[in-house]
Amino acid sequence: MPVEVIMPKVDMDMASGKLAVWHVAEGEVVKKGAALFDIETDKAAMEVEAPATGRLHHVLAAPGETVAVGRPVAFIYAEGEAVGASPVAVEAPKTEAPAPLAGAAPVVVATIIAPDSADLRATPVARRLAREAGLELAAIAGTGPRGRIQRADVEAAVARAQPAPAVAEAPVTAPAAPISWEPHPGDLNVTTRKGVGVPLVMIHGFAADSHGWRPLEEALPKEQALIRIDLPSHGRSPLKRVGGFAELARLMVQVFDKVAEGPVHLLGHSLGGGLALALADIRPRQVRTLSLIAPAGLGPEIDGAALNGIARASSVDSLAPWLKRLTARPGGISHDFAKAAMLARLDPALREAQQEMARALFPDGVQAFDLTAALERVAMPALMIWGRDDHILPWKQALAAPGEVALHLLRGIGHVPQMEDPATVGALVGRHLRG
Repeated sequence: MPVEVIMPKVDMDMASGKLAVWHVAEGEVVKKGAALFDIETDKAAMEVEAPATGRLHHVLAAPGETVAVGRPVAFIYAEGEAVGASPVAVEAPKTEAPAPLAGAAPVVVATIIAPDSADLRATPVARRLAREAGLELAAIAGTGPRGRIQRADVEAAVARAQPAPAVAEAPVTAPAAPISWEPHPGDLNVTTRKGVGVPLVMIHGFAADSHGWRPLEEALPKEQALIRIDLPSHGRSPLKRVGGFAELARLMVQVFDKVAEGPVHLLGHSLGGGLALALADIRPRQVRTLSLIAPAGLGPEIDGAALNGIARASSVDSLAPWLKRLTARPGGISHDFAKAAMLARLDPALREAQQEMARALFPDGVQAFDLTAALERVAMPALMIWGRDDHILPWKQALAAPGEVALHLLRGIGHVPQMEDPATVGALVGRHLRG
């Protein structure tokens, strides 16, 4: 019997969600726990996991469609299971998942990968211990398989929550000790959007993740195939220690060689732009076009305080002021956006790993790597987009580009043009890919 995939409920006020993108095409195999599709609400964008392993069939909702909570959006069939007509021919939207009929196979609901989800991965004993200690599971980093919270994780959190013994004449403003974290094994996280033609490889910037591309993706041609790479210690990629830009570039080359089976277009923003430039320099024969949005590595100046502030922020209130530096105007970042961003940053180990990366890449608040020579060597068609009101990287660093690079300086735009004006950026990148 196929497993029904429904639109899940993210919060108490949610009545429907917008299905943003499918990560798996109809008829393809998906593994339980893998990213199946993304949803958007008025508060956040989140991934939904596959509730079972099998083949996806009877997709009932297309990208961009708003679906009521509880409504089926697809079905997953076990390998070898016969696929007949859709189990749901015409069905009115529901606001709650139906109760299972007596004797019927249980319906498995896809779960949200979100720290405040009721389906947060945790063992029963971990849940009990957290409840007894009055701790929120969302604030505890799991060390089990795929981030599952275990007994030891809760016990460690309880120990950290205990007041430290008083020390005579201890300075009141003494800084907190750095959080201990260990690198995790595994490859960097890669997600794709099916399409036609030469795929576009996208690399996000520091302290961001692949979800940040969504506004631009909607402005790009719908048939454009996409490959998104999460940086180490970002998004769903494992935590990694990075000693400098050269080491980070080697990690990116490793994953690039796995995902780029043929020629690709390459797009990067900020630190991801610097890495895209390095990849184009290392693998020039595989890169059809290069698109850079405010790329790092073209000058020493950078707002190191903002990067470190974002990396170490442990609450919405401490994160929001630094996020406002990303746009030309402070009002460009809403409180809801800051809340959604903080949801992905609740793990203190992730924050410490990113701070360590910032210290390696931007010591003393400067860019410790220079990619101007690589930019001079670029042979493929190259496009550079920069906001004239960028508070993070000065737009005049764009003047390091040779004459062959198409340069676009956008007025009234800050460090994230792909979010501030996705229509203009999408049109520029789209024409560049077609050209």
